[in-house]
Amino acid sequence: MRLSEIFRLVWLNLSQNKFKVVMSSIGIVAGSATIMMVLAIGTGGREEIAEQFKNLNAGAVDISYEGGSGAGFRMGGSGSSNRSGASSGGGEMPQGGMPTGGGSAPLGGKMPNMGGMQFPPGGFGAFFGKRQQENEEVVLTYEDAKELFTFVDGLSDTTISYSTTTSVEGGDLESASYYTIAGVLPNYRSISNLEMAIGDFLTEENNDNKEKICVLGMTAAVSIFGSAYEAYYDSTLYIDGRAYTVAGVLSEMGSMASGISPDSSLFIPYQTGIKYITGTDISPTVTVIAEDISAVSTIMTDVEAVLKESYPNTTFTISDAGSKMDAASASNETLTLLLYSMAVIVFLVGGIGIMNVLFVTVKERTNEIGILKAIGCSRKGILLEFLLEASCTSLVGGVLGVLLALAITPIVELWNVRVSLSVQGAVLALLFGVLTGSVFGFYPAFKASRLVPVVALNQE
Repeated sequence: MRLSEIFRLVWLNLSQNKFKVVMSSIGIVAGSATIMMVLAIGTGGREEIAEQFKNLNAGAVDISYEGGSGAGFRMGGSGSSNRSGASSGGGEMPQGGMPTGGGSAPLGGKMPNMGGMQFPPGGFGAFFGKRQQENEEVVLTYEDAKELFTFVDGLSDTTISYSTTTSVEGGDLESASYYTIAGVLPNYRSISNLEMAIGDFLTEENNDNKEKICVLGMTAAVSIFGSAYEAYYDSTLYIDGRAYTVAGVLSEMGSMASGISPDSSLFIPYQTGIKYITGTDISPTVTVIAEDISAVSTIMTDVEAVLKESYPNTTFTISDAGSKMDAASASNETLTLLLYSMAVIVFLVGGIGIMNVLFVTVKERTNEIGILKAIGCSRKGILLEFLLEASCTSLVGGVLGVLLALAITPIVELWNVRVSLSVQGAVLALLFGVLTGSVFGFYPAFKASRLVPVVALNQE
């Protein structure tokens, strides 16, 4: 029997049993939709991770304190600390490899880039004179950031930041709304690779004078004023009841930096926030930047050692950008693997369903098989006919599965899951569907091809 005749028989059998074909392919529909969504969600997850970290400096190391026992102090409203102690004088190196300090800048005059801040009087002579005050909450300060820059080799820059949530009024807001307020230094922009859409970022003078000035993330600017242009030129809003001037608006970033989402945040000078909004009730994050990315692990060890000198009974959270991205990628891969497992199970169930339907079909069409064999149709022709029927049924299921995936994508995205559909995903879903039907349909087709013509013709 010619191939064209086999295709004609397949078409006639499928077209006469449309409902049966659709019901037989339900498992393949679910499997194809699942495999397509798995690929889309996995790709979307990788894209989202890449976007979240695209503005995070590869050599950045974040240091924060999240509670626990230890010696500490509270930072004063003006940014000075209540550390006490006298300089030991001289330049000897005590245990730990750090100078005892003196009137001059340590380590060959290395001066940190801390947004215009000056060293405390007497250099760092007071560093080893800190009094341990038990049972006080640890609050990282300017001085901690500067000491890390001074005593840890291989750093190119360092900054400190914190965030809080408070009420914002003005612009197009009909009532007070709550936004993330980030207290940052001027160098936070360069460290976090932030770009300005309009206007300027915060300056050293803004911080030193505790000026009520702010920079808006793009999402925040649009939600408060309607656009970045309106935010910049209708440049006054009220944060915690006080008027702030809008100095600029950031470009849309879609990322995180030091635990802060730039798009939805309002940035104010570090000291301004402490004076007018938070007081000393903050949990800052110190960020240091490694000159050499390959030395990040060594720098993390050195940072921990310096902090142990200052706070011997305190454990800090120290994390680098690479570790964060690796952890996020690992979570995404685990989720993707779980979804793949679900897809495989669904395909197995669908394949078994097709196999069962084909067994019933062979049973129902035994006489037909006997007639085909009696008029000279070969075993190969019978095998090919039933195998093509299984494959075509799977193909129908694959197409319906792809359409189902397209239909449910908007629903999945409502749950804040990023879905990145692709033609490759659709083609792969179809191929998996057809392959599943062909594999599970082979045995029933083989059984049909082995029927004895006389026995098949006498079958009732």
